Amino acid sequence: MSKLRFLLAGAAAATLLAQSSHIGAEPEKSFVYTPADEVPFKSPLGLGPAQAVLAGDPSKPGLYVVRVRFPPGHHSNPHFHSRDRYAVVVKGTWWNGVGEELDFKKARPVTAGSYVLHPAGGVHWDGAGEEEVVIQISGEGPVETTQVGAPGAPQGYWPKPK
Repeated sequence: MSKLRFLLAGAAAATLLAQSSHIGAEPEKSFVYTPADEVPFKSPLGLGPAQAVLAGDPSKPGLYVVRVRFPPGHHSNPHFHSRDRYAVVVKGTWWNGVGEELDFKKARPVTAGSYVLHPAGGVHWDGAGEEEVVIQISGEGPVETTQVGAPGAPQGYWPKPK
């Protein structure tokens, strides 16, 4: 009888072990891994700031995640977004200013690893100083961006601090 129990216990353990590799595991295809050097950045003009949509779609309802890359010296002009946007600096120092006036002396440096909330309707402008900057932005779509006032310095020109 003890041999039978031993065999049954061994068979039960083998069955559980075989099944346990599937418990709680997700299929490999549900995970997405994108190495930093393979993020699909696209620039509407082929130069200047570029964006990559990592998840969702900012123009449609639901969560989205995008990365924005500013080449050295490039910036946006004053604008605002229709919904809150949550940004984390991935690389470099991201320069931010608020208000309708593009005044580089009032820009605030935001270093890698830092978090910034751009509230819905909050007029701001941002970009890179002397080094490339990469930021990751998440939010709820659909979101619209509205330019404000006359453009200041041409987009893409960020004067060196004095």
